[in-house]
Amino acid sequence: MSTLPLFAEQETGGADEIVGAVARELEHMSLGQKVEFLNTLKRGIHELSPFSTEPVDCVLWVPADEVRANDYNPNSVAPPEMKLLARSIQADGYTQPIVAWPAGEGFEVVDGFHRNRVGKEVSAVRKRVQGYLPVTVMRDDRTGRNDRIAATIRHNRARGKHKVEAMSDIVVELKRRNWTDERIGNELGMDPDEVLRLCQITGLAELFADQDFSSAWELDDVTEDEVELES
Repeated sequence: MSTLPLFAEQETGGADEIVGAVARELEHMSLGQKVEFLNTLKRGIHELSPFSTEPVDCVLWVPADEVRANDYNPNSVAPPEMKLLARSIQADGYTQPIVAWPAGEGFEVVDGFHRNRVGKEVSAVRKRVQGYLPVTVMRDDRTGRNDRIAATIRHNRARGKHKVEAMSDIVVELKRRNWTDERIGNELGMDPDEVLRLCQITGLAELFADQDFSSAWELDDVTEDEVELES
């Protein structure tokens, strides 16, 4: 189906005529055809946009079954907050898209794990959005696994509670991928002591054996999660 050529066929009547032409194109399409057509149109407009470097400039509607969770998300939401999120989406609609990257035939979530769950698991929401989810795609140069992990943590860190063990596993994975402590701290918003402490929790001494422990660490600084892990 044509998209940008559709614009070229219009006289210089302005945006209203273009919208009218799009409406006529959509008139006899099925739901799937409409979504595909509009997504293609959005991508084309995004390429011409003065904000083409910003992912949020192009929000696509994707079949929910094509959006899958990642396997490293360290963010957790307590049941009351999860219920509130579901209520928010039910009452206010989706006001934030799910951030994802293309993976195989679908998309993998970078940020929006719980928005993804609500769209799939809350029947009223799934029915309203007709089995689709709003997705914005990460920049092409930020789709390596390390970059996606760092992006997920940056998105989550200021607003959610991270599971200590999961965060520790992620730091260990990044170190094994030859990220330095300095780079991990810069990318994930951590100070050197926090990076070192997360390595320590794993019990893998080789990951921090060459580091000096901070003399400022006291028992009061250790979280309950860390006490449980060490126990």
